[in-house]
Amino acid sequence: MAKQSPVRPLSPVSSNIATFLLPSSSPRSGTLSDTEFDSGLNTSAAWTVSLASTPETLLHPVVETNAKSLSDEEPGGDSDEDPDADNEPGRPARALYFFEGKPEFRELACVEAGDELEVLKEDVGDGWSLVKITKSRKEGDEGRQGEVGLLPQTYYTFTADFALLPGFALPSAHTRSRTRREASGSSITPRGSPSRGSQPLPLVPQFTGEWFPSFRRSLLGGRSLNRFSNFVTSGAEEFVLQGSAESDAPPPQSHSRQSSEHGVHGDDSNRQSMLGMASETERHFVDVGPTWKSKLPAFRVLVHSPSKRSSSLTGQYTVYTLTSIFEPQPAHDRAGSEPESDSETESDTDKDSRPASITVQRRFSHFVVLHTALSRRLPGIALPPLPEKQYAGRFNDEFVEARRGDLERYINRVVRHPVARYAEMLTFFLGCESDVEWKRQLPQYLSLPPKGPSFYAEVYHPAFNLDADEASETVDKFVSHTRAAGKGVQGLRNIFGKIREARIEMSKAERLLSYSFLSLITSKPLASTSNGGSIEEEEEDESRTKGLLNGDGAWCWRENCEGALVRVEAPHDTDEGEDCLRLTKAVQKTSETLQSVADLYDSHARKTQLATHESLKNVAHPATIFAPVIDTHKSTLSRYNEAIREGEEDEETAARCETVLNTTMAEMDTYHTQKVDDFQAIAKDHLDGEIVLYEQTDHTPCQRQILTRLRAARQMFDTPQYTTLAEGPRQPSMYERELDHPRLAPAPLTQPCPHVFDSAPIRPVSAAIQEGVGMLLGGVAPSTRASVFGKLW
Repeated sequence: MAKQSPVRPLSPVSSNIATFLLPSSSPRSGTLSDTEFDSGLNTSAAWTVSLASTPETLLHPVVETNAKSLSDEEPGGDSDEDPDADNEPGRPARALYFFEGKPEFRELACVEAGDELEVLKEDVGDGWSLVKITKSRKEGDEGRQGEVGLLPQTYYTFTADFALLPGFALPSAHTRSRTRREASGSSITPRGSPSRGSQPLPLVPQFTGEWFPSFRRSLLGGRSLNRFSNFVTSGAEEFVLQGSAESDAPPPQSHSRQSSEHGVHGDDSNRQSMLGMASETERHFVDVGPTWKSKLPAFRVLVHSPSKRSSSLTGQYTVYTLTSIFEPQPAHDRAGSEPESDSETESDTDKDSRPASITVQRRFSHFVVLHTALSRRLPGIALPPLPEKQYAGRFNDEFVEARRGDLERYINRVVRHPVARYAEMLTFFLGCESDVEWKRQLPQYLSLPPKGPSFYAEVYHPAFNLDADEASETVDKFVSHTRAAGKGVQGLRNIFGKIREARIEMSKAERLLSYSFLSLITSKPLASTSNGGSIEEEEEDESRTKGLLNGDGAWCWRENCEGALVRVEAPHDTDEGEDCLRLTKAVQKTSETLQSVADLYDSHARKTQLATHESLKNVAHPATIFAPVIDTHKSTLSRYNEAIREGEEDEETAARCETVLNTTMAEMDTYHTQKVDDFQAIAKDHLDGEIVLYEQTDHTPCQRQILTRLRAARQMFDTPQYTTLAEGPRQPSMYERELDHPRLAPAPLTQPCPHVFDSAPIRPVSAAIQEGVGMLLGGVAPSTRASVFGKLW
């Protein structure tokens, strides 16, 4: 009965190394058990098969092809029938894995990884070998030595000691530098080539540096165990291990170390079909930095005019209008001939100064299609999250406006990305004005397969555009920074919400003050407010309403205010009968003005500050958004370090790793650029809104001082003040020491002294008794003072 074991492919023998190697004819100077053994395969030809003492037999190992089967049904299959089986000369080998066989099938009962073996017959049928245990690695297990039995061919590897040919110079340690390739020394002769006059070097036991083979290398073929990570799903792992399998990649350019100066301004004839063929829009270039090299200038998109529509198939839905605005390029960037006349110059200038625009209408489901297509075609970049779909209340005016703002922020963050900006799907989404053409081509874009590894195969970057140590340090700092920034932004959003609530409370206070003035001059009590604690009971009868207002509506019990005193402020005015009427109208105007101030605070909190509050979502949760990029970067960096390890260099794998690392580091640079622009815009919008508010309510010296300081802070974001801020390091703020102990518990507000006739609230008897006992004993309540007898103890 034959047992089929998993096959582990062996690395082929390198012919250029084997031609200089001969099996040693002298006794070995040391055994492999004296050194640290690595059961993994080494491509340095240390474990290369050697059967004969000539180079020809070394390159063509002898394999027993006529070995008989050792099954019970065939004669001669039992190894015990061959009396000279233990004395046959075999080939030295070493066990790679632990093996526990069945003695009834003539298999070795127990083989430990690292045991020294002697292969008597390499192939006895069905992938089995006749093997003899020569030395057990486990101490105290010498009883297994000399045991002969069957062992799968994939569970051991041949070992041999080699001596150098005369005239062969041992090459120095060939290592791939983390930053630059190691160049040749004094001549152009490749290292490791034969040199004259060199003497044979003493035999050195081979050592590969590891004991057990890597689980990822042995069983997963170098693949990651987590098959759901972005490193796997984006195609980066497949690209690193195998490269891109697409045949339509541009043949004259390589996937790695291609200068980004080539092919940016390609001919339009190179543009292929959109159905999977490589086009100019699918080639991405990384400059020194690394940073993305954009092909199109930045533009902005307005999402406006939402309208409700209905369909017999899908029912009711909301359509949003998208207007893409392209600012005109500077005159020195536009190529063209000289104008023929001044009139032509003026007309061309006016025409070029107007921004171009394209207007289309899209549904929310179209945004979902766009996001899905971009995620499939651009797996290596960090796209902003799409607003969530809502089913209940989706036609409410407030929700439609909030959805419009979210979609506008989403599409503008997409077009701000230097790579997604010129994606073919985005161009089709923003530029297809015909509904018929949209419905005809949309299924074709949806049928496009994911780019996967071919995305990285079309990324071109300068040679040696990164440093492994710098890449490792950069990602660690980036992770720490994004996490801290996310926490800071979340706290800022919470505080900003409280500021808006405080403005609403300010609006409420101004409105209450206005109502209080009206209540005073009209003698109408304000609902849900007390009368200040008066103990007099008001009787609502007809007699109590007399004398509140006169016939002119003035706040007076006299008609025409006869007998009023002469005003000191305006002694020249002798019309004494209209004093109360003028006072009443002036107070009423004050009340109405306070209502306007309350409306300004309310509108500022609900509109202006809401826009700033919403814009904070653009900079929220950066660690979550860039988590796929970070995962890809760390996994690729691990593969890169393995590919440049001394003695195990893999130039092709290292080159592909460099391409992926250039992509991830370019994404980190994109976040850095967008972060500066986002926070600068947020600060400007907030200060501009506060300045407009205080300009409308500039009535007191305190408000004028606030307005002056707000304008000074706003000027710091404009040139030349903003430019001069880069001169020298930042000095600590005088308020940084208060971060540990913020001043959030201000002193009690000073109140005016009560009037002599103000009624004082009556305290309960229990409170008075408790306070008296506390004065005697002390410590009854936290707010009580110490006992009068405390000094006696």
